[in-house]
Amino acid sequence: MNIEQLIRPDLIGMKAYSSARDEFEGTASVFLDANENPNDNGVNRYPDPLQKSLKAKLATLKETNPENLFLGNGSDECIDLLFRLFCSPGIDTVAAMSPSYGMYSVSARINNVELKEILLNEDFTFSTDRFIEESKGSKLLFLCSPNNPTAFSIPRKEITRIVENFSGIVVLDEAYIDFAKEPGLLGELEKYPNLVICQTLSKAFGLAGIRLGLLFGSKEIISWLNKIKPPYNVNQLTQQFALDYLNNWEKIQSETAEIISERKVLEIALEKYSFVEEVFPSDANFILVRVNDANKLYQYLINRGIVVRNRSTQPLCQNTLRLTVGTAKENQLVLEALNQYQI
Repeated sequence: MNIEQLIRPDLIGMKAYSSARDEFEGTASVFLDANENPNDNGVNRYPDPLQKSLKAKLATLKETNPENLFLGNGSDECIDLLFRLFCSPGIDTVAAMSPSYGMYSVSARINNVELKEILLNEDFTFSTDRFIEESKGSKLLFLCSPNNPTAFSIPRKEITRIVENFSGIVVLDEAYIDFAKEPGLLGELEKYPNLVICQTLSKAFGLAGIRLGLLFGSKEIISWLNKIKPPYNVNQLTQQFALDYLNNWEKIQSETAEIISERKVLEIALEKYSFVEEVFPSDANFILVRVNDANKLYQYLINRGIVVRNRSTQPLCQNTLRLTVGTAKENQLVLEALNQYQI
């Protein structure tokens, strides 16, 4: 596949902005090249624009190469930059599964790109042949696995079949992959030049507050993203905090395992309530449930100081609530509240 043929034509030949930190690497005793405040307070210097130390650490943990990794100010920035890189405003179209993560449609609207929403089946299962057919002609195809809000994973062989039959870029959102029963497709990335994978440190890693998104792709795609991104899109505080926190790898894995265990406890408990019509299987750190009156139950929980997400306005999600798996104590408080709920 010739990736350059998919790039926005008006970007071909573009030269990236060159910052002072791009033009000099190494050590020096005096830095007078970037118009910074010279008084040292720990953050008076611009950060590494390519986040080399952090990428090296993450690449080791993810068993990939730093050259295949792009870091963004949250995954939302990664998604937005993909629109900017591949889609000409008012001309190109993208496709996305629905219901799914809302930022796909928001980014499409902001970038003046038509979005084709391809509905899942009524039971939230995935029709591969229909997705291949309905996504034809689009520049980008967004797949979320495990999916938000349905919490199911698309079978790996179905994802690869779509990638092999799609003429554009497949964006596989694996934000919840650490909670899934099967591994993601990161190990298969080299086979598919038109596949990019988005991950995050906001879920299993517990770092939602630092806003750090990961995008994995071919060296060519990563090079293009580095060309069009803002010069210092990941700040120094975020880079340093992530570097320090990633040393707690055993703690991160332990917390992930605990969340998966608590998810099972919640799934079993929720099945027993008469007002719960269906508990959908989950490969994520949340559970989607269909109830007899989502608005009433949502407000009841709010009144008890418990906030869940009402997803009833989403396609195919009538009368559904999405419950994030909390700590054992938080989950017990939810169940105690549900025990007292009157239909």
